[in-house]
Amino acid sequence: MNFPFRPRCLARALAFSLLTLPALPGNAAEATLQAPGADEALAEKLRGASASVAASGETNVQELLAAALSDYRTLVQVLYDAGHFSPVVNIRLDGREAAQIQPLNPPKTVNKVEITVKPGPQFVFGRAELVPFPQISDVEIPEGFAPGKPAGTAVIRDAAIAGVRAWRRSGHAKADVAEQNITANHLQARLDAQLRLAPGPKLRFGQMRITGDTAVTEDAIRRIAGFPAGEEFHPDLISKSATRLRRTGTFSSVVLREAEQPNPDGTLDFVAQVEDLPPRRLTFGAEVSSSDGLELSGSWMHRNLFGNAEKLRIEARISGIGSSNDIDGRVAVRLDRPAKLGPDDLIFYLAEAERLDEEHYTATRVYGAIGARRTFSDTFFAEAALGVSSTLAEDVFGKRRFKYVAGRFRAEYDARDSRVNPTEGYFLQGSATPFIGFGGSKSGLQMKGDGRAYYGLGTDDRIVLAGRLQLGSVVGPSLSEVSPTLLFFSGGAGTVRGHEYQSLGVPANGGTAGGRSFASLSAEVRGKVTDKISLVGFYDLGFVDADSFVSGSSARHAGAGIGVRYDVAGIGPIRLDLAYPVDGGSEDGLQFYIGIGQAF
Repeated sequence: MNFPFRPRCLARALAFSLLTLPALPGNAAEATLQAPGADEALAEKLRGASASVAASGETNVQELLAAALSDYRTLVQVLYDAGHFSPVVNIRLDGREAAQIQPLNPPKTVNKVEITVKPGPQFVFGRAELVPFPQISDVEIPEGFAPGKPAGTAVIRDAAIAGVRAWRRSGHAKADVAEQNITANHLQARLDAQLRLAPGPKLRFGQMRITGDTAVTEDAIRRIAGFPAGEEFHPDLISKSATRLRRTGTFSSVVLREAEQPNPDGTLDFVAQVEDLPPRRLTFGAEVSSSDGLELSGSWMHRNLFGNAEKLRIEARISGIGSSNDIDGRVAVRLDRPAKLGPDDLIFYLAEAERLDEEHYTATRVYGAIGARRTFSDTFFAEAALGVSSTLAEDVFGKRRFKYVAGRFRAEYDARDSRVNPTEGYFLQGSATPFIGFGGSKSGLQMKGDGRAYYGLGTDDRIVLAGRLQLGSVVGPSLSEVSPTLLFFSGGAGTVRGHEYQSLGVPANGGTAGGRSFASLSAEVRGKVTDKISLVGFYDLGFVDADSFVSGSSARHAGAGIGVRYDVAGIGPIRLDLAYPVDGGSEDGLQFYIGIGQAF
């Protein structure tokens, strides 16, 4: 939308094309801007907008003259936005007014550019009218657009935008500004502004046409988008459809554009233009610590397996390389099929095989499940799955096989400003896994929770306070009657740094078993040294108990240390942590951890 503004102006802008003239050499020019009568904030805005100030140090006379001539209009517009409608702007090149210099006969050199801006009085609104405005709307007229308030073209634009937005959110997709009458009274420093809106007819969504270079079928795109054909127009519904398409991870570009004119039946058609990402992606990761050894991970993904934006992901992990324990491994395959139950839902199929050789137990586990996920917003989703697992485990209670029909319910709310390097916000995740044993296995319930919070301090969040709380509990069977893969240990990079991985459990049967409850607290202070390098101080505390809830008498340990982060654009910080055990009777000594991304 364009909002032309034509009050009488005391400064005129001149535009010339000087590209064909030869460059004239000169000395580096010094540019200054003085604004007597303006407050410091307005003066800084003027300096920031000035092309002449930006060109300070330039030697090309033509460039300096062109910048000066463009500044007349630019600086006056800044003043109009701030409500000063009687300004005087002088721009002198070595004492000569730039507007009076002939572009075809410029000076040979320019040593000094002096800009003087007299803003004049700040105008206030006499009349401020925006009509018609819908009676029921979730959009408010800007508070500054009212009689007696400081006037300015920026406020007028905001009011016009708010009026059009209010009508569009009331179903009038083609609302626009029909007329504006703006009068400046220079003697009284008053501005009268009258804006008249043209709402146009109330419209409904028509049809969605699909264009672009894509291998996804049109039926799948329409089903995923959930385009609300026949419903009353609302811009949020269009944003939601575009977000659903982007959420699949299949498309590099998604644009939904409304037709220029509505249809005779009161509907408005849309064009969806989509472009595909490369169909396949391969990733690789690595993490090393002194106690856990080297862990390598990788994944292969196909974004459009059967032509309906199905996502197939195969993950593999191998860990314990170089550690005192044997090597662990995991392979998982997951297929997501979007919009099978609705535009915000997907069905997934999951198969996992895992071999664990931990300090206190070994286990071989296979698991298969089918589930569904509902995405409620960009920050919140929940999913449920039902599957069957079989685990052959050996620990202090001997070798046993556990067979379960297990449900899994998980919800996640992510309100962080960044997933890889957050400075503000919080993250919440919770899960509940009821398991029904068969073939002699006992039934019960496992619950886990993970909460993280971040708070930035100082300019550009140069210091960040970060905290994490993890909780876990198993209700039902005794320690010897539940698979050790469902029990809890503490220690290592994900819980308490400074202690060996899963080193803390509970005494049982002459050895150590996992606990039926777990709690971990972590705190970090992250401070930027440069734009790329940060230093971190941290303290971790962990509890494990044989009962279903931790208490003051639970087994505990703690670790503390320092770390350094080097930020790599696109992937997040590379992490090095050095940690030492401070509580828990450990003799592990100094531990180090290297990885990608923050510890939490």
